[in-house]
Amino acid sequence: MDDEYEKFIRRMNPPRVVIDNDSCKNATVIQVDSANKHGILLEVVQVLTDLNLVITKAYISSDGGWFMDVFNVTNQEGNKITDEAMLDYIMKSLGPDSSFASSMRRSVGVTAGMDYTSIELIGSDRPGLLSEMSAVLTNLKCNVVNAEVWTHNTRAAAIMQVKDEETGGTINDPERLSMMKQLLCNVLRCSNKLRDAKTIVSDGVSHTERRLHQLMFADRDYERAAGEVLDEKERPNVSVVNWHDKDYSVVTIRCKDRPKLLFDTICTLTDMQYVVFHGNVDAEGPVAQQEYCIRHIDGSPVKSDAERQRVIQCLEAAIERRVSEGLKLELCTTDRVGLLSDVTRIFRENSLTVTRAEVTTRAGKAVNIFYVRDSSGYPVDAKIIESIRQTIGQTILSVKGNIAELNPVPQESPTRFLFGGLFKSRSFCNFGLVKSYS
Repeated sequence: MDDEYEKFIRRMNPPRVVIDNDSCKNATVIQVDSANKHGILLEVVQVLTDLNLVITKAYISSDGGWFMDVFNVTNQEGNKITDEAMLDYIMKSLGPDSSFASSMRRSVGVTAGMDYTSIELIGSDRPGLLSEMSAVLTNLKCNVVNAEVWTHNTRAAAIMQVKDEETGGTINDPERLSMMKQLLCNVLRCSNKLRDAKTIVSDGVSHTERRLHQLMFADRDYERAAGEVLDEKERPNVSVVNWHDKDYSVVTIRCKDRPKLLFDTICTLTDMQYVVFHGNVDAEGPVAQQEYCIRHIDGSPVKSDAERQRVIQCLEAAIERRVSEGLKLELCTTDRVGLLSDVTRIFRENSLTVTRAEVTTRAGKAVNIFYVRDSSGYPVDAKIIESIRQTIGQTILSVKGNIAELNPVPQESPTRFLFGGLFKSRSFCNFGLVKSYS
């Protein structure tokens, strides 16, 4: 379908959005009706998720040419959405004046006008990686202004957005970009011959979290290592059965609820080229239950046991990638070049492993969140945390959570050991250097 035809369909059938704060006593109800197309469900969920709204219930129906969804949402405190500016933003983002329908075919979440250079990284998980990567960028006079890092199943993926130290803008010099790529690949150089290293070049700035899902999915992080023992208590309960009378495959997911869970599952189904025709989501308690009637984009249900197992594995991986293992540390201070490198070096020197990281810079202030564990698999030592806080600054680095609640990880465990401890092994790299945007 070309853009002009899309625009014509959109003018004939503009999206309708109804926001209701009266019918449900404990949530704001958002109803979205629109002409149907592949990926529209993900776009709507993404808009709500990016506002940090909590989706407690969802009813999905997209049979035929029409898309009708209802979402019960709250803010992070569990209250209805009453802020007029946010309600207006939701209406504009999902209503007739929104642009998501025409952009869906190209890429979900594409944004423009950024003044940074974006670097995509994926490779084998190992100690000290984030520290070393950050040090390379600091030496190249690059300031990391935003970054998000995920680890799962011995793999690690990151998207790092950097600015030139002198100009504060994008890095455009081809030789400098080539040097950056070479040095980062040297850090990521591996002995793993099973997966070829590749360079990924993109013409657009994509939605960071969706892109991380795509990177790890393409890297097959859903494939378990031979002999790996899974904790069945923590493992998501995912099943796929065929409903022959309706020619659907029914996906059922039951797992511990957490932020952005719905986005992660819908993102994976969309990227695997499945269409959700009907769905029901209930996440009002500590356990979230999701049920979807799906078909492949070619119109067929799941055809084989191998395909069924792949859907299950990929959904499990999507749920697990964002799970935050470890003690949560929050750093808030004035941003400067080399800040991320210095902080992660201190973590590494104190044998701390970072399992996930979120780095943001707003108005000259750096707000960074790290989830850390002891790199040897033992519980995090409170004395080490306090020593690190004294080194960095007790008002700058704060602890979010209880150290005593952390459970030890088996010392021989091969997973979740990124970014902390000593350099012990070479890693496989699949590195993408994305061109500059302005």
